[in-house]
Parts: sequence; structure tokens; C-alpha cells
Amino acid sequence: MVASTHAERFATSSATKRHHFLELLDKHLEGRVTFVVDGEKVTVGRGRPGLAGADAVIHVYDTRVFNRVLAAGNLGLGESFMARDFTMVEGTLEDFLILLLRSRLDEKISNDPVAALKVLGTRVMDTLRGKKDNIKRHYDIGDDLFESFLDSNLIYSCGYAKSATDDVETLQFQKLERICQKLRLKPGERLVDIGCGYGGLLAHAAKHHGVTGMGITISRHHCDRGNANIARQGLSDKVQIHFEDHLKIEGGFDKWVSVGMMEHVPRREYRAYFKNIARVLGPKGFGLVHTIGCNAAVNVHDPFIQKYVFPGSNQPRLSEIAEGLEQNKLAIVDVENMVRHYAITGRRWLEGFRAAKLDKAKYDDTFHRMWEYYLACGIAGMTASDTALYQVLFTKDYGAELPLQRV
Repeated sequence: MVASTHAERFATSSATKRHHFLELLDKHLEGRVTFVVDGEKVTVGRGRPGLAGADAVIHVYDTRVFNRVLAAGNLGLGESFMARDFTMVEGTLEDFLILLLRSRLDEKISNDPVAALKVLGTRVMDTLRGKKDNIKRHYDIGDDLFESFLDSNLIYSCGYAKSATDDVETLQFQKLERICQKLRLKPGERLVDIGCGYGGLLAHAAKHHGVTGMGITISRHHCDRGNANIARQGLSDKVQIHFEDHLKIEGGFDKWVSVGMMEHVPRREYRAYFKNIARVLGPKGFGLVHTIGCNAAVNVHDPFIQKYVFPGSNQPRLSEIAEGLEQNKLAIVDVENMVRHYAITGRRWLEGFRAAKLDKAKYDDTFHRMWEYYLACGIAGMTASDTALYQVLFTKDYGAELPLQRV
């Protein structure tokens, strides 16, 4: 008997991974997707007419995508997209990802011993081989990237939609105004914004509600550009951004707000985070935390996002936010999960990014596809996963007068 060559063994292994991958999708996918591989069309899935992402057509240029996905899940799929192992021929990337999430493949595979064993075998072998590309790529991301898809205030957090067709400027204006109304801002009150970005909320609150106050950031660039933006609007006498640690600020504020910052607070610092809110907030004060959250008992971090976009980020559970407030005698007034608004916001961002003409010398094809995949993941996660977007309103005054209806 002649021993098989390495090339033959590899070809056999690749064919096996392709078979496992397509078999799993055919058994568990709720929609129908067609893969074009080596000139052959293979349609898989159970099929549910009208389901977003169903009837997608995907052209596979490199069959390593099958092994990558079996071995590393979303990280493998994302890296395959970045490497152009596959492209979408019909349908959109974001709707295909929504279909995968809605099909709950991980749950179904874990409950299928045969399928789980096949996936486990692939992941064990991949780990034993080692991966040369598991080093995070670093990019010099500039404002030009964010200007390509964010609003004019460069607000990088969930907007508020009154219509699924709202543009990005409208989404963010409505979000800022709604936060101000929830906080019941009044002329002359002092507001502090923790993790304030470029100061969009501060400027809005000063211009439309007559408050004074300060923003806190640990980004020197955000501080400098934000203060320049505030100055151009003639608001420097009312609000300013400070470059410092939020735990070191002095107290005496009527209102406290943090938008899109808690996700970057390590869990070991939650106690200090909430204790500091109680320290700086006045006795009649109100506050609002706006954060991406986890709507499940266990916060499973997405490996693609952790590796390429937000390493070390968290998604706090509502129970963690509630405990932090309760332990510091801060009464919860209202809790709202706005996750579907984030899906709409994400779609506007992705549309803007796809239409942008970025400098190809600065942002190469791999980066461009990485960022596109990241934005598509956000839309999918906000549509069909356990991700949440919480706005939690609270007060230091247990006897505060409260309206009978939410803003």
C-alpha cells in the first residue's frame, strides 16, 4: 500500500470540513442559503420564506472558510470575509449574519452530540496546529474613518428612531433630546457627562436646555477637538471638557450622565464606578446610564470584536447595574432596552461606510472588510442575539416627584 501524500491528506481533510459545515447548516439553518463552490451550487437550510437573510447566495473562493468557521466560529467567518475567502452574490452580509444568529446554531449543535463531536474535533486540531494570525492587527484609525459614517457630532452610540428610515443626524438628535428630557434638565442646573466623546450631548444640553457643566474623557484628542467644537458654537462659557479620570472629579452636580462608556469599564471597577456616582451627585440629583448590555446570565464575548475592534470591552448585565445603584442608595426610576434602535443606527452607519471614499493607502482592503464585518455584526447582534442597549434612569432622592408616563 502506498502511503498518502500530505497534499492528498489535506485535500481529504478540506473536503471533510466542507461536508461537515454544509451538513450542519442544512440541518439547523432556518433559512435557505446557496453556496457556489468550485463551480457547483449547493443549497442548504430548512427554509422559512420571508426570513431576513434567507435565499442568500454566497460565492466561496477559498474552501478554507469551512475549516475556519468550524474551528473559530464568528472569528473564523470574519477573518474569511476579510481575506475574501467568500463574497455575497445575493443578499447582504448583515442579513446573512442575522439569519445565522436567529437559527441559534451554537445551541443546536451543543444539543446534537454527533454535530458537537465533529466541531470539537476541528477546534482541537486547529488549536494543536497553532494559529500564526492570532496577533491583533493595529491600525492608525483617524477621524476620517468615523466622519465617513457618524453624524456631524461624531456620536458613536445608539441613536433613537421614530422611524426605521430616520437618517443618522435625526437618530442622534432624537437620542440627545430624549436623554435630556429623561433627566428633566432645567436652566442653570449643572450636568456632568462621563466619557463624553466630542461633547455632543453637553453642547445639546447647554444650547437647548440652558445647563452648565463639564464632560470627562481620558482621550486627549476627544478633549481638544470637543472643546474646539464647543467654542465654535459659542458655548465655552457654559460647558467644557476635561481630560482626567472620572473618579477624581469634585462633586456637586444636579444631573449625571454616561453614554457608551460603561462598556469599557472593567468589571473589577464597577463598585468604584457606582460609588463615585453617588459621591458627585447632589441630594436631589438624577442620573442616566446608557450602555450596551448583556440580556443573559452569562456574558459571552464575541471573539471577532474582542480581537479586532474593542479588546477588553464588557457588556454589563442589568442585574449588575441594578446592584451597583442599589448598593449606593440610588433609586431606579426607569429601565428601557433600546436594542432595536441600535440595529437601525447600525444600518445607517453601515450604509454611510459603504458609500464612503476612504484613503486606500491608509485603509487597505483587509481593514475595509474588517470594519464592514464589524458593523454588520453589530446590526445582527442588535437584531437577533442576547445583546441589549440599556438606558437606566435613577435618582438620589427616594421621594422625588415622578411623571406618570415615560418620556
